[in-house]
Amino acid sequence: MKPNPRNPISPKKLHLSKWTATHPQHKEKHFIVTKVIEPEPPVTAISEIEMQAVHSGRSFTMHWRELSDSAIWKRGWL
Repeated sequence: MKPNPRNPISPKKLHLSKWTATHPQHKEKHFIVTKVIEPEPPVTAISEIEMQAVHSGRSFTMHWRELSDSAIWKRGWL
């Protein structure tokens, strides 16, 4: 899971960003970041986000750096 050095992902700009799963399951292909989860002590770095499937409305949390894996996620709705 290597980040793309030409186009790095910033956790501060993830809110409401759109993503496409490369291997959709349950007809869930398009996702949107609905929440950037702030850590309890505000001085620590952001680590988790909440993603929502556009088709089903199902939400889940994940580590934001997982979006850097181009084998699983593509930026935007493709």
